[in-house]
Amino acid sequence: MVPINSTSPIRIWPGLAPGETTADSGHPGDTSGNVLRLTGVTSAELFLYGAAQDARKPAVLVCPGGGYSILASDLEGSEIAQWLAQLGFVAAVLHYRVPDKRDGAYQDGRRALSWLRAHAREYGIDPNRVGAMGFSAGAHLVTRLAAGLSERPYEPVDLIDDSGCRLDFALPIYPAYLVDNGTGAPSADVAPSASMPPLFLAQTSDDAHFCSDVYANFAAKAGVDVTSKVYATGGHGYGIRLPATVPASLWKTDAADWLARFLR
Repeated sequence: MVPINSTSPIRIWPGLAPGETTADSGHPGDTSGNVLRLTGVTSAELFLYGAAQDARKPAVLVCPGGGYSILASDLEGSEIAQWLAQLGFVAAVLHYRVPDKRDGAYQDGRRALSWLRAHAREYGIDPNRVGAMGFSAGAHLVTRLAAGLSERPYEPVDLIDDSGCRLDFALPIYPAYLVDNGTGAPSADVAPSASMPPLFLAQTSDDAHFCSDVYANFAAKAGVDVTSKVYATGGHGYGIRLPATVPASLWKTDAADWLARFLR
């Protein structure tokens, strides 16, 4: 097996991504609040974390947030992946296309899931245990991947696309865009169905984008195996940086407990 080196980006498309005319891995933008924000991505990349071993590990695709305008690549990317690797997962941070490329990001997510399965033996991944965790807009992307089941929103480009692009589990953390503000129902692109994989959602009741518990109720009625955790305070966009005195800091412990089932 190949040792995993998080410093080596892996481009997931063999040439230009669908609909793109350039192949740009992006550039750093605003770094206020000690957050590295990446934008201008037209060629999606993966960054892998977690030592390859003889035993096949479950994998988690990590999708940073940023309103589909930027990617909070450390706060909701590399820091999350390092934590997941400590738990025993192979973690793959996805730098999907931004800004304003929701459908491109969705294509990148599907392609990344196929890439992980196509390279499962090489990187010590169990192809039957491939999930995703996303934050804010990245949580919407992860939920869209879960709701879309196994659909592929582009024409296959090579043998990698022979591998499945489904999710086996999904964790939308402080999600945005899951519920239509006008109707109060799930947004059309994340409409839940009984065929969806198990879901774990976490959010605070003081989050301006609060939608997780509403969405979880619809998902449960549709027959989805769903767990929803709502904390009193914490706001939005905190990753795993909150002090233990803030209620939302518990999401990490609750998520780890929920994820333990996929490590057995």
